[in-house]
Amino acid sequence: MPYLMAGFPDAERSRQILRAYVDGGADLVELGVPFSDPLADGPVIHAAGVAALAAGVNTAAAIALASEVADEVPVVVMCYANLVLARGVERFADMLVASRVCGLIVPDLPLEEAPATLAALDARGLALVPLVAPTTTQERLAEIGQRARGFLYTVSVTGTTGERAGESGGLQEILARARAHTDVPVAVGFGIGTPDQARAAADAGADGVIVGSRLVREAGASEQPAEAVRQLVAAFADGLG
Repeated sequence: MPYLMAGFPDAERSRQILRAYVDGGADLVELGVPFSDPLADGPVIHAAGVAALAAGVNTAAAIALASEVADEVPVVVMCYANLVLARGVERFADMLVASRVCGLIVPDLPLEEAPATLAALDARGLALVPLVAPTTTQERLAEIGQRARGFLYTVSVTGTTGERAGESGGLQEILARARAHTDVPVAVGFGIGTPDQARAAADAGADGVIVGSRLVREAGASEQPAEAVRQLVAAFADGLG
């Protein structure tokens, strides 16, 4: 599941990158909405969001991008709670429906404040995908896992998004804990930047692998970002077999 920052490096090239993800073999796309205070994101994705905002990409335009490929692969929007609450959960959910989005990830929406958003998405057949971390307690895992829709986003490391050297220690145990508390697939993200790391995550028990910073970095560095990320996504897909 490759991550795309909507509007980066610019609106047109982000549209091309989205198409390249599908052509490269993505099974599902995580579409990021630029936000001024992305507390879960590391420097690469943070900088991409700043650039997209500076170019005038707003929330509506970011979400509308999903409709470009929604008939071919599922698209899950990732955004921060302020963007949802500022519009109201019902209106925001309707925006997702209009762009044929299938789910929503809100990393700063705590379990206790999620019921209204969960109800609005459930009513429209959309998935509210929660996150769990290595530090999540057993009791909280059980509560989150019970309410998970679509898949359970399992963070492989503590900290923000970004590439890490080597493999995440204890990933098999982290995934086993998550799987024991939910009936939906378990996907892993944060820190996966190579096909070998993706393969290791799959071997450790992940049903899905999420790659973000590596692809965003490539999109910002290449003169032909769409082709560059297509090749990377294809390499990840081949590595996962």
